Amino acid sequence: MKAVIPVAGAGTNLRPHTHTQPKPMIPVAGKPILGHIIESLLAAGIREQVFIIGYLGNKIREYVEQAYAGQIDAAFVVQEPRKGLAHALWVAREALAGEEEFLIVLGDSIFPIDLPQILRVKGGALGVQAVDVPRHFGVAMLGKDGLVARLEERPDIPKSNLALVGMYKMAGVPVLYEVLETMMQEPPSEPVGEYFLTTALNRMIEKGVAFHPHMVESWHDCGRKKTLLATNRIMLEETRGPVVCDYPGSVIIPPVHIAPGCVIEHAIIGPFVAIAENAVIRNSIVRNSIIGAYAHLDNIVLRTSVVGNDTSVRGRANSVNIGDNTEIDFEE
Repeated sequence: MKAVIPVAGAGTNLRPHTHTQPKPMIPVAGKPILGHIIESLLAAGIREQVFIIGYLGNKIREYVEQAYAGQIDAAFVVQEPRKGLAHALWVAREALAGEEEFLIVLGDSIFPIDLPQILRVKGGALGVQAVDVPRHFGVAMLGKDGLVARLEERPDIPKSNLALVGMYKMAGVPVLYEVLETMMQEPPSEPVGEYFLTTALNRMIEKGVAFHPHMVESWHDCGRKKTLLATNRIMLEETRGPVVCDYPGSVIIPPVHIAPGCVIEHAIIGPFVAIAENAVIRNSIVRNSIIGAYAHLDNIVLRTSVVGNDTSVRGRANSVNIGDNTEIDFEE
């Protein structure tokens, strides 16, 4: 079975970081979001992976080809212009030709779930989770038979609290592409100008394709700074290991991830801090934060912060959200 990973979006909710890198390349617990997704698929035995790229897509391609050379059979499809998830699948139709089933995993979420279990479901399956504010998501409504009866995209008045979490096992693929061909001849949904996958799924259900709800207990959304840091915290806790402190005059409070090549002097790091390679941190306190590669922090107190690559921050602060290649000096 192939997996489709749509990663074409601009990730506007994570700016300024996504001005210089695509959202799936934002690091979480020492690894890009996309790396966590790829390795989950590999653990389930899925080596054929189709990446739908667009915004800064060359960075996605370079990362996949360098980090997973020989491990996966990767195909890349460019979605331009970007007109939603249903349009992305239409653009990828040649890469999926002949497939009876395939898996869709959105590129901005991490799913620590039993993928083999969802793959064993006979027919289609949609990952869902009960949420407190379902109007922010696509929502699934179930019929008396327990199957998905209908879907709504971000409804003002939700009829269900079961949110779609971005994990889809697609069956009835010929029906899907029949539906998509019709949709592409219609105008996209306004005001966003996109073709929604929920629309395609509803039409497939009307044509008799069955989709089972697959209840997901754990779903880590990485689409905003707050949820990104929460996911980083959870992933660090789950991968907690012994910390060897070879950093002069420093205290390391686990769980943390410190990549190779970092210089840490007279600092307190942790808990819940992920530091990318070759960062330099001196005379500082950092907790519950993500620090990018080659960042320089000096004489600063940071909490709940995301600091981009090649960034220099000096002085004192409490919480920041700083993109790549930035210099900030809080000192007078």
